[in-house]
Amino acid sequence: MPNIEIAFDSLQGLSVGDALGAQFFVPGRSLSNLLAGQPPAPPWQWTDDTEMACSVYSEIRDRSHIDRDALAAVFADRCEPYRGYGAGSVVVLHEIRDGRPWIDAAGAAFGGRGSWGNGAAMRVAPLGAYFAGDSDRAATQAALSAEVTHRHPEAIIGAMAVAVATSHAAATRGKTCAPDELLDSVEPYLVDGRTATGIHRARKLLGRSVVEAAYELGNGAQVSAQDTVPFTLWTAATFLTDYPAAITACIEAGGDADTTAAIVGGIVAAHTGIGNRDSIRGIPDSWLAAREPLPAWLTDSPKPSS
Repeated sequence: MPNIEIAFDSLQGLSVGDALGAQFFVPGRSLSNLLAGQPPAPPWQWTDDTEMACSVYSEIRDRSHIDRDALAAVFADRCEPYRGYGAGSVVVLHEIRDGRPWIDAAGAAFGGRGSWGNGAAMRVAPLGAYFAGDSDRAATQAALSAEVTHRHPEAIIGAMAVAVATSHAAATRGKTCAPDELLDSVEPYLVDGRTATGIHRARKLLGRSVVEAAYELGNGAQVSAQDTVPFTLWTAATFLTDYPAAITACIEAGGDADTTAAIVGGIVAAHTGIGNRDSIRGIPDSWLAAREPLPAWLTDSPKPSS
């Protein structure tokens, strides 16, 4: 059954991860301080990851499915380049805003190959959480959401994988979900390619250190689906019951830390929710308070579930 409350928890987790991860591009930030319980001083500003995820969330909330024309329009209308959008994304979104059909704008990127960047994966977790336990719908709707800006198969598969993992994480809230189970849930939706190869490799690295996983899988530094999604699925599977540890792992790995933390935060928060209960560590209230408020146009979102 669709679950908008868990989808909002996922959005909260995505945005806090994004905002905290982005803080570590600022000189003087210290991982050791974060590990000691001393995160950067607020406010933590979020990036394009959160801005686009809020649009995906609002479309799912209001329509219960992805209308690609509508999603393309709101992406273009709400694009604030200072939020850290990549140059290619800005070009595509500005062309859509100027009236070019999204299928042409996105398809023409990178010499007609389409983008294989990690942008489609970074924004999709709330969609996956909405379709908790319905992996087929999560995968299908994720693909539709990706195609608006990312037409390359690697990017589409990356978005599908993140959505399916989040769907499974949401469906197992309050239950045990082993690390290999989360990665196994994605397997039926993989198509041969570099992203799929990385995800298969991630399963073999379960139990290894964050440093080794990032070395083997990538940390998003190339801003591609294939060097981002495998590591984020490994991290979410490894730290599925511990939101702070999951986000800290992304920061420890370096690279595109706001995006890896956004993806991981969205998956893990779908499973943990907010606050602590039993052995589950969800999003800390202090981290939520430190994050910049979500966009004003998202005012009618439901309150997070506990």
